[in-house]
Amino acid sequence: MQKRLVLASRSPRRQELLNQVGISFSVRKANIDESEITAHHPIEKVKQLAVLKGKSVPFKHNEVILSADTVVAHKQKIFEKPINKVDAYQMISQLSGDVHDVFTGVMIRSVNDEIVFAERTKVEFWPLSVKEIEKYAATNEPYDKAGAYGIQSLGAIFVKRIIGDYYNVVGLPISRVVKELRKFGVDLQW
Repeated sequence: MQKRLVLASRSPRRQELLNQVGISFSVRKANIDESEITAHHPIEKVKQLAVLKGKSVPFKHNEVILSADTVVAHKQKIFEKPINKVDAYQMISQLSGDVHDVFTGVMIRSVNDEIVFAERTKVEFWPLSVKEIEKYAATNEPYDKAGAYGIQSLGAIFVKRIIGDYYNVVGLPISRVVKELRKFGVDLQW
């Protein structure tokens, strides 16, 4: 029997990725207090956030919960969503001309089982001018994205190369997620 998937996130990017591969789902927003997270290492932090989100959402016997969280880390410093233009400018300036990591923690759970994992993708930015960074920080784009950029939109012009899963940088390592969801009785709608 096919299980019903519940996405514990209102992230439009995660929803787009699930729609892109033909997985039916409903959305239930996770209500969490992120201050409960004590981890400082990016991998542990995203895994703890995914678990916190996934366990905050109630579900029924025939449902599977999918939760995720993504952070950008540069030299072991975590870059979450910028709070203002200055914060966005500083983040992009630090990423300019250098390599950083994008980590997404994922939790999939059902009544009988759960799995938690994290994916890592390395991203290298071109060297950017002050003017480029200022213009970008003046747009609305940086403010709902970890690390102040979206690889799937205007931030794509900064990316010199990636090593790893592109979709992980977007916010959900969709290939691995689909493989894991199949183990929980959730599959594509062919």
